[in-house]
Amino acid sequence: MEETYLLNVEGVKKKILHGGRGELPKLQDGSKITFHFQTLKDDFERTVIDDSRDAGIPMEIIVGKMFKLEIWETLLSSMRIGEVAEFWCDTIHTGMYALVSRGMRRIAEGRDPLEGQKHRCGMGNMFDYHSTGYDDLDELQRTPQPLIFIMELFRVEEPSAYKRDTWAMSKEEKLAAVPVLHSEGNRLVLRRDFKQAAAKYQEAVICLRNLQAKEKPWEDGWLKLESLVTPLVLNYCQCQLELGEYYEVLEHTTELLQKHN
Repeated sequence: MEETYLLNVEGVKKKILHGGRGELPKLQDGSKITFHFQTLKDDFERTVIDDSRDAGIPMEIIVGKMFKLEIWETLLSSMRIGEVAEFWCDTIHTGMYALVSRGMRRIAEGRDPLEGQKHRCGMGNMFDYHSTGYDDLDELQRTPQPLIFIMELFRVEEPSAYKRDTWAMSKEEKLAAVPVLHSEGNRLVLRRDFKQAAAKYQEAVICLRNLQAKEKPWEDGWLKLESLVTPLVLNYCQCQLELGEYYEVLEHTTELLQKHN
């Protein structure tokens, strides 16, 4: 039987649709939560806005990593493994949903979720947000409203139990990962496994680019990181040459030459 619970959070109601098992998982900073979700409008038709099952893979978030829709951590922390629950959330909790959804949709489409926001001033990004590129999300931005989230919790992993994606690492973790990835790439080159080596070099570059994004271009901190990026890009290009990806090599080397002229 469905029961409605009021969480100790203003503007949230919970309805358990299917009970879970065991105790409530203990979440800590860095815990990875894996779940499916469906987002609906609070209208007569219960219009579906997003459904993670359409993308074929469940959603993952890392606790404490400033996920833009903070209420989701609160909702998921009230669930047991295997539980399916419906949450009604008032407008005070859903104002950022359009931007979160935009990023998730772009990832599902194989596009950069930050496309159009890189190397832009704050004022430029503000104007980008006037349109998400999706009509239904633009409507949510123009008319903030309560939303319904139906969630199914699959698993909660402790920080030591999984390999963290680059975006989930702290600054210190990213810096520490770069020489490790560089060495792994070099070992793979010696084995002539150029595809995997390129992936290691690319991951190291992504770590450094993420750090650079927080520095002012061409100042000391940014230039120090750039000096680490250059050899990694060249190593990546060496692998791509071996793999026959000549146009990509040309693109990256041309960019390096233009940057250092």
